[in-house]
Amino acid sequence: MLEAWQNFYGWHDPAIFTIGSFSLRWYGLMYVTALVVGYLWGRRMVRLGRWRPMNLERFESLFIWFVAGAIAGARLGYVIFYDPNAIYMLSHPWQIFNPFAGDQIGISGLSYHGAIVGVIVALVLFARMNKYKVWFLFDLVAVSGSAGYFFGRIGNFLNAELIGRETTMPWGVLYDGVLRHPSALYEAVLEGAVIFVILALVYQRRKFDGQTALIYLALYASARTIAEFFRAPDSQLGFIAFGWLTMGQALSIVTLIASAAIYCYLRYASRRNG
Repeated sequence: MLEAWQNFYGWHDPAIFTIGSFSLRWYGLMYVTALVVGYLWGRRMVRLGRWRPMNLERFESLFIWFVAGAIAGARLGYVIFYDPNAIYMLSHPWQIFNPFAGDQIGISGLSYHGAIVGVIVALVLFARMNKYKVWFLFDLVAVSGSAGYFFGRIGNFLNAELIGRETTMPWGVLYDGVLRHPSALYEAVLEGAVIFVILALVYQRRKFDGQTALIYLALYASARTIAEFFRAPDSQLGFIAFGWLTMGQALSIVTLIASAAIYCYLRYASRRNG
């Protein structure tokens, strides 16, 4: 007999409430919570003077740029890396952000690695317009962004996304008649809570601008690579190489190598410049 937890998707309703054709889903609420938590953490750091020379007015503007870059990058990244209809979508760009394209109202299909690229572009533009050092901004966003990441992955779990591989562990969750790892929860803890705690400590002891952001990328890439061994590969892609490598792992390995190389360069440059 299954425990209540194991049959979670049998009794859980992904919609909080429904009025007519409109549904408020736990998924959307958790992603809004992630943004609010990241914003409040960053605002608190600014008010405490931990992120000088950033002030509240500029931080609020930075947050808007961050959200816009993350959403645009996440959606484009999904289309490029995961969507089997990528050629069609890219040749019809208005469909990429069309909230009425599917069975439900809203945009579905987001890529974390695409979001990173989008945020980088947004922060580079913001830095040039407001005379900030771009690596300084990367550090701020890494800490505040990781503060909310936990809730985003909780949203994936509540929406029955990022389904895990088969397991016999007692904490497995039944999905399509098969007991599976709750991989979204693993990612919430590894990629969210654990990394946030580490970054909150690292930022106060950083030796050069960019150190926190690059440590974040390296930690995330490592955690994501590990978590993907418990997560079922994307159904439209499967394993892309060696019979075990997923797209998420491939992108994470590239991210890890790139962040390690840039970290070594910035550390060498900071020592050379005293």
